[in-house]
Amino acid sequence: MADERKAFLLRADPSLWKEIESWASDELRSVNGQIEFILRDAVRRRRGPRGADAPAPAAGAPEGGGGPPAAS
Repeated sequence: MADERKAFLLRADPSLWKEIESWASDELRSVNGQIEFILRDAVRRRRGPRGADAPAPAAGAPEGGGGPPAAS
């Protein structure tokens, strides 16, 4: 089965690259593997308690559900 991962070009500040490279080395990962780890973690945290199958909120949607503010 062919690798189905999407390849893309990433332009990064050299100081950020060095930080990611060092972090990857500390965790015995390649830089590519570390970036994928960081992205997966960010997506997991963004989805929160809704779980992996719940759709992400629409772009520009207010945080916290968008309902009326709680009464004080």
